[in-house]
Amino acid sequence: MTNNAPEFQNGVDVALLNSEYVDVFGLLGMHLVNQGKALSVRCFLRGALAVDVLCLKTGRKVASLNKHNEEGLFSGMMGRRVKPFLYKLRVEYPLSEREIIDPYQFESLLSDDDLYLFGEGRQQQAYGFLGANWREHLGVNGVHFCVWAPNAKRVSLLGDFNFWDGGAHVMRQHLANGMWEIFVPNATEGQHYKFEIITQNGERLEKSDPYAKAMQDAPCNASLIPLQAAHQWQDNHWMQQRAKVKWHQAPMSIYEVHLASWRRKGDTGEYYLNYQDLNDELIPYVVEMGFTHLQLMPVSEYPFDGSWGYQPVGLYAPTCRFGNAAGLKAFVDACHQAGVAVILDWVAAHFPKDPHGLARFDGSCLYEHDDPRQGEHPDWDTLIFNYGRGEVQSYLLSNACYWLEEFHFDGLRLDAVSSMLYLDYSREPGQWLPNAHGGRENLAAISFLQSLNQRLYQAFPGVCMIAEESTAWPGVSHMLESDHRFADPHSDCDSSSEQSLGFGFKWNMGWMNDSIGYLKRDPIYRQFHHQELTFSLVYQYTEQFILSLSHDEVVHGKGSLLHKIPNDDWQKFATLRAYYGFMWGHPGKKLLFMGNEFAQRDEWSHDKSLDWHLLEYAPHQGVQSWVKELNNLYQKHDQLWLKDGEPSGFNWLDCNNQQQSIFSFIRQGEVDTAPLIFIINMTPKVHHGFRIGLPLNKPFKELLNSDSELYGGSNVGNQGVIIAEEHAYQGLPFSAMITVPPLACLVLSPIEAQALVTESYKIKEQ
Repeated sequence: MTNNAPEFQNGVDVALLNSEYVDVFGLLGMHLVNQGKALSVRCFLRGALAVDVLCLKTGRKVASLNKHNEEGLFSGMMGRRVKPFLYKLRVEYPLSEREIIDPYQFESLLSDDDLYLFGEGRQQQAYGFLGANWREHLGVNGVHFCVWAPNAKRVSLLGDFNFWDGGAHVMRQHLANGMWEIFVPNATEGQHYKFEIITQNGERLEKSDPYAKAMQDAPCNASLIPLQAAHQWQDNHWMQQRAKVKWHQAPMSIYEVHLASWRRKGDTGEYYLNYQDLNDELIPYVVEMGFTHLQLMPVSEYPFDGSWGYQPVGLYAPTCRFGNAAGLKAFVDACHQAGVAVILDWVAAHFPKDPHGLARFDGSCLYEHDDPRQGEHPDWDTLIFNYGRGEVQSYLLSNACYWLEEFHFDGLRLDAVSSMLYLDYSREPGQWLPNAHGGRENLAAISFLQSLNQRLYQAFPGVCMIAEESTAWPGVSHMLESDHRFADPHSDCDSSSEQSLGFGFKWNMGWMNDSIGYLKRDPIYRQFHHQELTFSLVYQYTEQFILSLSHDEVVHGKGSLLHKIPNDDWQKFATLRAYYGFMWGHPGKKLLFMGNEFAQRDEWSHDKSLDWHLLEYAPHQGVQSWVKELNNLYQKHDQLWLKDGEPSGFNWLDCNNQQQSIFSFIRQGEVDTAPLIFIINMTPKVHHGFRIGLPLNKPFKELLNSDSELYGGSNVGNQGVIIAEEHAYQGLPFSAMITVPPLACLVLSPIEAQALVTESYKIKEQ
């Protein structure tokens, strides 16, 4: 606060009016003058008629300021006072009077340690000092605004609190690190704001806050000052138990949901469900259906509904479509109390070019690359993050931590990881730049993903990091050095590979493409494509896989899963049930997009609710009941998930029965648990007297039969007991003759075997 200049310094008014200054805080606010023998206060309040200085502690008037010019510059001496004090300004306008706690009297609130970590790319909580954050400073409650814009000539705060006047709150510049900040005591929750950025060439930009925790709905794009009150979490038990879970050895049946179209309300379905509605409707449905996890498609603020959230402009702001941040936290809290984990779809592969967003944020390519051969996605017309820049790394790392820490999400699913890994992704020769070694791997993105996964697994025990990666990149879900989350001698993880990324799971896109291709074929031709359902077991143990039937498979003219299947309705529904049985029996965690669980007929549309009226009809009820039964079977029997990553958990009985298109295999859990036998018939032919190998000389029974009339089938099956014979078959010492129903899945188990319910993995509040 020391300034040896006189009260009126020549050129101060010109500097303020023309923005020709380096440090606005050196011009405005309270300063010691006359060699430290007096105090002066200067303020710049456009349109003000008169200004008084009041002591903030007592409320008493200390001095009236002199109006220096008609533009709004006021200044004055503080009488005999020589010791700085907190004050407010009483400002008279032509039609009103306001009291303002002058923001220019406060020193910087930034920490050198925070800024150092931010620049190094190691800052995990940048959202705590960047953006708009509530602070109590020197006993004054207010909002600290901070933005990174190193190449800006000037940055001002625009908002409801200053009538959107760019001259009212010019921010303090930190030349060393590119930060701009200001502490505003008079701000309130929910007020709109933006940053006015003057570039080096004089261009004026209005930008939304990259760290905004709330934003306006489209087509508006202002940021909002966040709520001040913290959510009171009730999921302590869940969080404690989650830290003990090794998800690769636990049941994971994931229900993927687009919140805007799962279900709607209103006479014509024109309104979104809010978070309270989702608490009341979605959570009980997920629990009833037996799903262990709920995966939300992106909920970061996005302006265009048709992007489904995959082109976010407010990466820290929960979309206002369903409520505010408090509502989202309450929703996740309620999920945990109901025993449901929640995974968030997270977009770090690209960002849109919206002018109020990150693109050329301070007039330069700050978050993206300057060269379009590195910085633009040709497929999506979006921009690529500069993963080699420390501040960008901190932005993304902090955002991942933000959702896990502040909202208690149980994991992140990263979209389009392949586009991050390859410099030539969707590019022709000459449209991309090789790395330093002449290769096509994006070394900066690889390093960022490795660091991200390692840091998140260390900071948030029990979370799941999931990659949507569609190539044969080695070791996507392999451990990194010093990463012990898979502390299991049987885990197939290679920590020595420099290319390992450290995710917990990878979507099995190969299985998805092959199996859907098989599903589309007429049963008469399936015998010629038998390997499309068997090939996935060749590479099953190279990664920790999730079998995903996601939203991507039911959009853009692809039709619904039911629509893909040929022939009449009976065969469509029967085939879908058999296919789901194969999926739940196959090693790997499960993911099913909403609507698939009741055989939605139409292709998914983000603009309307799912067709819940279809559940008035028996075939759709049957598929829904079948999925529910599969989930119940899955959770109760560790044979179906304990050894997903080990060859000892799965054995083919017959993978070569192309002629009949029948697949049979055994799933095995712990040594002392009985095996489960799956037989899947993918043609409409019934097979009587079909011999199947058995591992035990015990009577077996049908645990499940997708052809049961309970699920809309023809009720062909094995009534009563299946008797084992001392007839070696399919490499097993015993066998039996059974009936295989048409287009169906059978699950067999020894009669006396008890279902193994593992409460340790069913994390519920006590």
